[in-house]
Amino acid sequence: MPALHIIALVKWVPDAQLERHFTDAQLLNRAEGILGELDEYPLEAALQIKEELQKNNDDAAVRVSALTMGPAGASAAVKKALQIGADDGYHLSDEALRGADIWASAAALAAAARHVLDTAEFADDAEFLILTGMVSDDGESGALPAQLAERLGVPALTQATGLRLELDTDTDTSRLVVTRISGDRLQKVAAPLPAVVSVTDQANQPRYPNFKAIMAAKKKPVTTFDLAELGLTGTAVESKLRMVSADPRPARAAGEIITDDGEAGARIVDFLAKERLL
Repeated sequence: MPALHIIALVKWVPDAQLERHFTDAQLLNRAEGILGELDEYPLEAALQIKEELQKNNDDAAVRVSALTMGPAGASAAVKKALQIGADDGYHLSDEALRGADIWASAAALAAAARHVLDTAEFADDAEFLILTGMVSDDGESGALPAQLAERLGVPALTQATGLRLELDTDTDTSRLVVTRISGDRLQKVAAPLPAVVSVTDQANQPRYPNFKAIMAAKKKPVTTFDLAELGLTGTAVESKLRMVSADPRPARAAGEIITDDGEAGARIVDFLAKERLL
């Protein structure tokens, strides 16, 4: 089968266990960031495809690359992806991308993906597959995969709950078969490679890196580049939206304390009925 280069998009997001707040520049503070939990599913899907292909053919040439976009700290997301099993990592970092919206992110990541495919020391005739999470853990728009596919000129298969790569031995070409849920229907769709696929949290169970994998990740390469190296200017990725203002979440009001005078149960039932919780 042809060589296959899989790019898994990963994102450095604020830790959901901590209080979120904005910087003075009205940007989400990412000082204490982590690899987005929903980005572990496309990464796991990429690793499973690689393992399946190599199980059936020891000589199968498959590479899994982790690609992120963000400030210097975003490299932590790539390093975590390497610990989980990615072969190498790429980090697009440029001051002009601060606060990038979906439009700007899609433009930058499309150029970054092409750059990775063109410069990676891998098979020149490799097919490619780009996997993303269903949404990002911070923005949660879910619009990036379709915009990215449009910019790359390839099919977009979204909200995948399962995916399988099939090889047509007659034509020696590959196609991706995706299972997805749309409303109350289970759909099965297919597209030839290359393609962009968004993977849901129902697709698999992400693996945890063991000590051996963590140590091995230290030797894996991470390449950092900026917009100039992609042939882009800040104007080419200028966001269409901007944050005008941000206010802290109002303090939570104190709850009502009910002292049991023999009718506490009835008062609780009345409260639940009023809130339509019964």
